[in-house]
Amino acid sequence: MSYFEQQDVAIQDTHVDVERAFPKPSVHDSEKTESTTDITKASIQDAALEFDASLPMNWPLLKKIFNIAVPSLLCFVVAFGSSIYAPAVPDVMRSFNVSETTAILPLTTYVLGLAFGPMLSAPISETLGRLGTYRFTVPISAIFTLGAGFAPNIHALCALRFFAGFFGGAPLPVASGSAADLFRPKDFAIAGAFILYFPFLGPAFGPVVGGFATQDNGWKWSQYVLAITMVVLWIPVWFLEETYLKIILARRKQKLEAVEQQSKPPASKLLFGILFITLLRPAKMLVTEPIVTFLSLYVAFGFAVVFTFFSSVPYVFGLVYDFDRGNSGLVFLSIALGCTIAVPTVIILDRMTYQKVMRLTPEKVAPELRLWPAMYGAIGLPVSLFWFAWSAKKDVHWIVPIIAMVPFAWGNLCIYVSTSMYLIDTYAALTAASAIAANGLLRYILGGTFPLFTIQMYEKLGIGWATSLLGFFSLAMLPIPWVLYILGPRIRGASHFETKNSS
Repeated sequence: MSYFEQQDVAIQDTHVDVERAFPKPSVHDSEKTESTTDITKASIQDAALEFDASLPMNWPLLKKIFNIAVPSLLCFVVAFGSSIYAPAVPDVMRSFNVSETTAILPLTTYVLGLAFGPMLSAPISETLGRLGTYRFTVPISAIFTLGAGFAPNIHALCALRFFAGFFGGAPLPVASGSAADLFRPKDFAIAGAFILYFPFLGPAFGPVVGGFATQDNGWKWSQYVLAITMVVLWIPVWFLEETYLKIILARRKQKLEAVEQQSKPPASKLLFGILFITLLRPAKMLVTEPIVTFLSLYVAFGFAVVFTFFSSVPYVFGLVYDFDRGNSGLVFLSIALGCTIAVPTVIILDRMTYQKVMRLTPEKVAPELRLWPAMYGAIGLPVSLFWFAWSAKKDVHWIVPIIAMVPFAWGNLCIYVSTSMYLIDTYAALTAASAIAANGLLRYILGGTFPLFTIQMYEKLGIGWATSLLGFFSLAMLPIPWVLYILGPRIRGASHFETKNSS
């Protein structure tokens, strides 16, 4: 895969990028030059840029790591913001005299904001590059977060949390795009695993910090701590360099040729393109594409279960083991451990399967080889949920249900990373962006709504059967990656959208 093809497969990159990365020849030139000469010139230009040391994919490794580490930390803190609020729910109930379900709503609105954040990142990245998204959306999110700490009522808190999530969610797809800018396909599994690791690690640490921050200081400190952390992790953004090839080459052309900035498409056309890629086509793919439908449901379910833990863990460990708010937050370190174990799992399996075939026959690598981590990870979800369901008892040590959460986090991240790479390898560039957007929309919608009925479910069914219900759903979904591994080529061949290797 060439440098330019790599730019088109950015994970979750919802940019309306349909032009080639290098400037097109003018009409005047094309009239004077034969088509074969144009192809030769393009090939030479491709080759020249492939070895241009000033371009992101050819940077030294340490420089690449820094330019991907900072966006990864931004993804971490944005995801961290979703769960740091969870321990503050009892304080919000008392402060605003509202029910528990109403007090959970600010968590839901923040997560829904994350779902629509990519609509903001697309136009910013198209005009200002990836750095524009990092530099301008995160501080706005921090301002709304700080404002949430001063909210006078639950309505203001819900609204401010939504906009904090909306602006904070903008860097999430762009960070994955940065990874694609910096690493070639043979290394992309490693970069992709890490860039997707941090958004899952953030929710694991949110309850830990939020539990101790709010235990003695009140709910407002969940927002103060989040705003401070956002600002601290945002400062290194100003030391990053642009990685989006399209922007780099456009600026280079302007500088060398001293030409005026190329005309931009009308705002209405750009807006329609963004809506089409981030909302309209994803909605259609959710309905008409079996691959997108089932993988999005599976990933969204796993994400939603993580968010049920934000309500169920304090309930279970407070009721059964008398844990206070701070100690209940520490339970989520098991989620962090599981996610951490998932990263080497994905990398090792990718090297043993996908990369092995790619070295031998790079033109005949089936996207289904990306599914091996998901196939193994799928086993972890039901094992973990049934284990947790029937071990959370007074006569069983508290460490046992805590350990039970590790395989869930491990399997959940294995599934997410694996299926994201599978969607990217399956669909053509912009179609893949819509497939990932569909995945993200459903993931955040379910993740934000599940906590609203978690406590009611546990109170009516009991700890064992409420968690087992989730376990049965995960068991029913377990065959999805296995079926796609077997039938994937046939399903891709019948797709109404442009796919790769569908023959």
